[in-house]
Amino acid sequence: MGKGRSNPVPEVDVEDDFDKESVPWWTSCRLALAVLGFFGFVNVYALRVNMSVAIVCMVNQTALRLKDANTSGNGSQTSSYSSQCGMVGAVDANGTSSKDMQDGEFEWNKSIQGVILGSFFWGYLLTQIPGGWLATKVGGKRVLGYSMLGATIATFLTPFAAQTHYIMLIVLRVIVGITSGVCYPSMHALWGSWAPPLERSKLAAFTYAGAQVGNVITFPLAGLLCKYGFAGGWPSIFYVLGILSFVWFVLWMFFVSDTPSQHKRITKAERNYIKHALKDSVNSDGDKKLDVPWKGMALSMPVIAILVANITTDWGTYTLLTSIPTYMNEVLKLDISANGLFSALPYIVFWAMINVSGWIADFIMSKGCCSITITRKAFTITGMLLPAALLICLGYVDCTQPGFAIALLVLGVATTGFQYSGWIVNHMDIAPAFAGILFGITNSIAAVTGFLSPYVVGVITEDQSREQWQIVFYIAGGFYIFGSVFYGIFASGEMQPWARDDVIAVAAEELLQGTELQVKVTDDKRNGVEEKHL
Repeated sequence: MGKGRSNPVPEVDVEDDFDKESVPWWTSCRLALAVLGFFGFVNVYALRVNMSVAIVCMVNQTALRLKDANTSGNGSQTSSYSSQCGMVGAVDANGTSSKDMQDGEFEWNKSIQGVILGSFFWGYLLTQIPGGWLATKVGGKRVLGYSMLGATIATFLTPFAAQTHYIMLIVLRVIVGITSGVCYPSMHALWGSWAPPLERSKLAAFTYAGAQVGNVITFPLAGLLCKYGFAGGWPSIFYVLGILSFVWFVLWMFFVSDTPSQHKRITKAERNYIKHALKDSVNSDGDKKLDVPWKGMALSMPVIAILVANITTDWGTYTLLTSIPTYMNEVLKLDISANGLFSALPYIVFWAMINVSGWIADFIMSKGCCSITITRKAFTITGMLLPAALLICLGYVDCTQPGFAIALLVLGVATTGFQYSGWIVNHMDIAPAFAGILFGITNSIAAVTGFLSPYVVGVITEDQSREQWQIVFYIAGGFYIFGSVFYGIFASGEMQPWARDDVIAVAAEELLQGTELQVKVTDDKRNGVEEKHL
């Protein structure tokens, strides 16, 4: 930028003040943000899914089965029960066992267990939109950081709550859901200020892929802690994951800034590069006084296209990830949850596909092969049509082809990773300054499918027949196909006028207040904001 000039000079781009070849990548602050964000989402999902494993060790399954047996009046009939924490010997009506009990300490029936596991989502739905709005106003760093601190504290208190009363445990799980609900919108808000357009795909994809790694790591780790951990086994799950999350919180608050302009360790070349790349979309000083253009968002077809893609994708994804194990068990007679490799393999391949697709998308755009709009549409459509076809094929696999069924499942999950370079980052393309709140809006509405999809599957598959499951897969495939067509028609990768106008309004207000900004308005383009040293 210009230095020590006493008179206005002709407009020059920020790009003129740095050498692109000197802009770092491997040692850059934006890559450091992606790495910290990655581990952040590892922790987000670790705190989210830990209860799914822990509750197996917490509940006394044998005692519940004995109650059911006594209630049904089986007399002295002896039965063999299998605890999910290990095999339990034959148990008679008097409650004697030929082996030591390996069950948990709580006699929570299926209804209570279901409420405990589902309570996370009650809170999760509440904070998507408020989290995006708050991140837009005060910055994503603090919103994401302090929300994870709240989730960490609630996780530490989980063993105490469970041993006090299950109602207290439910309250804490709701709190974990509330704090987790702001994470995606907050991270989107941060990337709206940090990610250059030609790097958005790989930066965001790498960050959000941490969720899949969180799944892969948490399930086996929690299983080991459940059996061999301290403090009685299952409590150690929450203590260990809570400690790891707290360490991440300290690193996050120390190393992360809301914008490049606020970062104390960023190089001048990288800061100028990011500011130049985002000069038409965000205030160069990262001001949070932007007014949210609610009407513009509501009437924008690109926003509606993202919403439709989010809803249809979530329906297919919830069907794929939550109902497929049941299908494997009921139709294929294969319990893939009993095999750690089969359980983790879809998430491992999914993680790899997310990152690979991100690099491919950015490479295509950087070479000028495709515009942002075409790239987002292509990756979204690919990430919808391929899973749709694989889901439908899965419905025609029988119990004599378990290997083929597993392959279809893994590919079905993996190919949805293309969407991370499609509609999932599209919020940042059309409105970088409001990416967080846009993501909160679309994701909160789409999250309702998490309740509806399993319910519909349960109603349709009442008899657990292969034909009924084919209907389930055709419905999910239909959602995917509709979403891909709608998005392909109405989506856009260009910044929308309502997002651009708001940025100009803020810059103009700052100019009137005497800040060092100039607003250049031309006849054919009203969105040029240049920072000047007067």
